[in-house]
Amino acid sequence: MNIKAYLKPHCGWSNGVRAILRKYGLAFEDCDIFNNPDVYAEMVRKSGQPLSPCVEIDGVMLADVSGEEVENYLLANNLVRPSSTVPDAPISSGCSPEAEQARLTDEPIRFF
Repeated sequence: MNIKAYLKPHCGWSNGVRAILRKYGLAFEDCDIFNNPDVYAEMVRKSGQPLSPCVEIDGVMLADVSGEEVENYLLANNLVRPSSTVPDAPISSGCSPEAEQARLTDEPIRFF
């Protein structure tokens, strides 16, 4: 499988996607949309929308998804077998209140 995950470095939703991909031992390209405006622009172009995480699996774009939604896609399309392994991070959780507050006090990033 060719997996390209458009993620933020410190985001609960992004960490949930990473946790699912690790749970199934899937190799993936972790694309930092927060620190790289070109990668963010690529995600918006490919997904047709600005929200993350987005995960492209063999050319299919899953836009604005949680780890749980990625896992459901993988299972529903028989790309992985069911596993009782517990993910190493919450898979459907936003940022902690502390991280969200820190984000709100930062200067906005202008990509366009």
